[in-house]
Amino acid sequence: MGLRFPKEEKLKSRKLIEQIFAEGESRKKFPVKVVFIPQETLKTHQAAFSVPKRNFKLAATRNRIKRQMREAYRLQKKEVPQKNGKNLAMVFIYISKEKPQYAQLDSSIKALLKKL
Repeated sequence: MGLRFPKEEKLKSRKLIEQIFAEGESRKKFPVKVVFIPQETLKTHQAAFSVPKRNFKLAATRNRIKRQMREAYRLQKKEVPQKNGKNLAMVFIYISKEKPQYAQLDSSIKALLKKL
């Protein structure tokens, strides 16, 4: 598995993302919220990252926050448990209205991954 974040671990399926928001469970640790569902068909855990345009108008700011969240997840992904032997499909959403410090994102994502 390593510390890489390869293509197979990126959640891109529109159908699966819609299913996550319709049926998924969520956990929150300010400033990050995660919505997830266990999925039998996945070979590995998959993750997507979102920052609302409503809170950050500039794309550069949204992209920076997503990059920081991806990095924090990449370093902590070995902590993700399996649910009933199934891999998880997850969407991480940044919910604060202020720009984060990386350390804050890192600790939030670490705590969320332990809560799953």
